[in-house]
Amino acid sequence: MKRLFRLKGEEKMLGGVAAGLAEYLDIDVTIVRVLFAIGFFSPFPVVISYLILWIVMPSKERLQLAA
Repeated sequence: MKRLFRLKGEEKMLGGVAAGLAEYLDIDVTIVRVLFAIGFFSPFPVVISYLILWIVMPSKERLQLAA
């Protein structure tokens, strides 16, 4: 079963949210980062959404320890 989580380590840039979403959606992390960058200039509050995801999404390490 796929789980949504933040990645830490080499793929992480700012919180690991984009890397976690990219792995969950099976797409390249660069695409997710570009979409977040484009969304920064849109009227939708992408920065707030990113911060909320950063707080809410568990890290992969935390999920592995709980299992």
